[in-house]
Amino acid sequence: MADLTLTAQNALPQGDVAELCGTTIRVPPMRPLTSLMPGASQGLGQALKKHHGLTLPEPGQSILSDTAECLWFGHRQYLLVGVRPADSLTEVATLTDQSDAWSTVLLDGPLARDVLARLCPLDLRDAAFPMHATARSEIRHMMACITRVSADGFRLMVFRSMADTLLHDLREALAMRAARENL
Repeated sequence: MADLTLTAQNALPQGDVAELCGTTIRVPPMRPLTSLMPGASQGLGQALKKHHGLTLPEPGQSILSDTAECLWFGHRQYLLVGVRPADSLTEVATLTDQSDAWSTVLLDGPLARDVLARLCPLDLRDAAFPMHATARSEIRHMMACITRVSADGFRLMVFRSMADTLLHDLREALAMRAARENL
């Protein structure tokens, strides 16, 4: 009998896409993504802590453990990243596999904030968007999830169908910003 087990795959080829002035655009390996919507029982936080070592993040935040991450993803919505959810979570939340729905790109380096400022309406300064901050916003015309993952790094997630457009827009913005460095 054929094995019909599906493995999530990013719509983009994995690896470095562009590097200018110490700032890189990179496609990371695909990780499991699961949407969590709490049920009426209020037990999602305890179950998440017990099985994955995570707490539910406050709006605009993400919480990390050694193996997984939980993002605030909207009103009463969370995204579990990096692990398949424990079966017991189905008792306290509605779970939906989102692994094939999104594509992920990492933008990291000294020009990352300036590149995103050309494409995104968020205030990305440290005081307004600190480490582990996350927001649902837009990048150009694409709906996205933007998470601050390091001092100069951002994880950008867009719908799979917009992956090539995201890379194109990021490359173009990085090239324009890097050109200013070389004046």
